[in-house]
Amino acid sequence: MQPQLDVVTYGEALALFVADEVGDFADVEKYTRRLAGAETNVAIGLARLGLKVGWVSRVGNDSFGRFICKRVAQEGVDVSQVAIDKEFRTAIQLKAKAVDGADPAIEYYRKGSAASHLSQVDFDEAYFGGARHLHATGIAAALSPSTMAFAHHALDFMRARGKTISFDPNLRPMLWPSQEVMAQQLNALAFKADWVLPGLSEGKILTGHDDAREIAGFYLERGVKLVVIKLGAEGAYWRNGQGEGRVAGVPVKEVVDTVGAGDGFAVGVISGFLEGLSMTEAVMRGNRIGAFAIQVVGDMEGLPTRAQLDAASA
Repeated sequence: MQPQLDVVTYGEALALFVADEVGDFADVEKYTRRLAGAETNVAIGLARLGLKVGWVSRVGNDSFGRFICKRVAQEGVDVSQVAIDKEFRTAIQLKAKAVDGADPAIEYYRKGSAASHLSQVDFDEAYFGGARHLHATGIAAALSPSTMAFAHHALDFMRARGKTISFDPNLRPMLWPSQEVMAQQLNALAFKADWVLPGLSEGKILTGHDDAREIAGFYLERGVKLVVIKLGAEGAYWRNGQGEGRVAGVPVKEVVDTVGAGDGFAVGVISGFLEGLSMTEAVMRGNRIGAFAIQVVGDMEGLPTRAQLDAASA
């Protein structure tokens, strides 16, 4: 039987309001509504490259929930497994107008959201089993005990069926009681994945090692098959059981908005591996799509189509 999906992912999407002017949120009068969510960023990026992608979540029975489902579906991502929650609301996020390429200030309104009530009741075995690959992040797992249980169940289910799994830690310390708990809980998930994709600073927090090679070794020793570490402007480092390498970053004329760069990187690496590219080619694609993402305002607006990616790669 042919897989119904190339990639399935799950997690929270938020209605994002980006300030149209520089300043404190209390002083800004105009915002532009957009979409936010690490998992939906990746899902949309992969769909723009022509892959069949499904996203699983819960949204509130409200205007923001309807907006999210419509927007994600417009990008070609399957949302048939997104539940409409009649009790809890869709999450909201505010993002400041970025200045000189610096990380913009962000405020979340997500506690007790509909997506935080995602549970194993929402897990459809046929749907997940019909996908070639699972992409997971540490954000979804951090939202609540039920989302953590969902995360472990999803990874265990896909692993038992021989599917490939990628895991991006996507650290959000504000969602955890302590850094120690965060590291322990996220590493427990990472050890179940085939490919782990941390940033260098994330790897330092999660493993206690400062060097990219040692961070990768930490995960390889615990069963992970491949670790790709994001090094910012310097590119990325990868290591598996057969070798290691560094891939240079892609220069850009102007950094407009850094949010979503890591998700773009994941899009490149995941699509590259699923399409049979070499390690260097897949990581280079990750660097290139990450570079696309940081040159526009918005978390996923800069993610390229296949034609745009091919033109940039020529």
